[in-house]
Amino acid sequence: MNIPNSVKRKALEKTLEITIRVGKQGLNESVIYELKQQLLKRKLVKMKINQGIASNNEERKSLFESVSNESESYLVHQRGNIAVFWSGE
Repeated sequence: MNIPNSVKRKALEKTLEITIRVGKQGLNESVIYELKQQLLKRKLVKMKINQGIASNNEERKSLFESVSNESESYLVHQRGNIAVFWSGE
């Protein structure tokens, strides 16, 4: 699916707050569930992972893509250890 430019612009805004933080326990079912719930309400959700979870950019990209697949969302933007997901609506 093509992500609309308006969604891409919103994803890049500095005012979009990080609402999900993944700590040392890593990704689990509850993180995916929380992301799905937030996507129902917000449409755009910003997530940050601890740097210790994925050490390089390839690992982070792979991790965020798997989160996107599991949550049935779209990865709009990823930079470092922060990613923005879109519900598709």
